Amino acid sequence: MAHFAELKSKVDPTGFTSDTHQVVERVVVVGNDCVPSDMHVDGETWCANFFKGGSWKQTSYNHNFRKQYCGIGYVYDSTKDKFLCPQPHKSWALDGNDDWQAPITYPTVTEEGGVRYFILWNETKYQADNTKGWEATKSNDESDPQTVHDWNGTAWVSE
Repeated sequence: MAHFAELKSKVDPTGFTSDTHQVVERVVVVGNDCVPSDMHVDGETWCANFFKGGSWKQTSYNHNFRKQYCGIGYVYDSTKDKFLCPQPHKSWALDGNDDWQAPITYPTVTEEGGVRYFILWNETKYQADNTKGWEATKSNDESDPQTVHDWNGTAWVSE
């Protein structure tokens, strides 16, 4: 089986920029007997003919090429010949491996005394104060609402 992504040119689907991207609209599976060869372009041409148009790129279910298996909403970067995950937050940037990274390093403390922290990124908090962004609640917190803790770079502190 071979997997192919149909691409559509769209303004940044995240709304973070006004850039135009090649965004994955759908992913289809094509039987090996339909694809004329193991060459990506042959299968991509087959898809364009079978589906009566469109721009197609093969994606690897096993992550063997084009970085990763894509899904709807992923972006195809033709310069890098890779599928990239959608940008999760406006402040996040791609690292050297083309993975999205927060502007503040992920907390090193994820559990204390058997209590886990449920950690989330808060973009609004980061935009208001660029020293904050990671926040968490504790797994044993039964209060309503739960106490929110901010990561200060070394420890969790309650608001």
